[in-house]
Amino acid sequence: MKSFLTEIFSWWSGNTWGTRLWIRRFGTYVGSDEFGNRYYQDRKADRRYVTYAGLADASAIPPGWYGWMHYRTDVVPSKSNYVPRAWEKPHHPNLTGTAAAYRPDGSLLNKGERPRVTGDYDAWSPE
Repeated sequence: MKSFLTEIFSWWSGNTWGTRLWIRRFGTYVGSDEFGNRYYQDRKADRRYVTYAGLADASAIPPGWYGWMHYRTDVVPSKSNYVPRAWEKPHHPNLTGTAAAYRPDGSLLNKGERPRVTGDYDAWSPE
């Protein structure tokens, strides 16, 4: 029951019923990625859709699918033996707001002291 209500009222946990009905009526399945995200293309208009396997995180789209979603290529990665280039990094989720978030030295949430400023920088002071 909880998942049913979540699909009706929330967009951040995947697709809603409205999205599901729209894709069923107008969409054509074109493929999925290694994260389980599913990709669709509108039959009539030139629109492309993604339904996320888990929480809706737009940064979780792999580079090949990102190019297809943003119209940089018309070739669907699942049909073209897409191989990521060496400089294309794998997805890492945004950890802001979690215990695993990056906290540099000097942060209020981290132990340690802020490192001293070094180099040729001279702080401005009014005269």
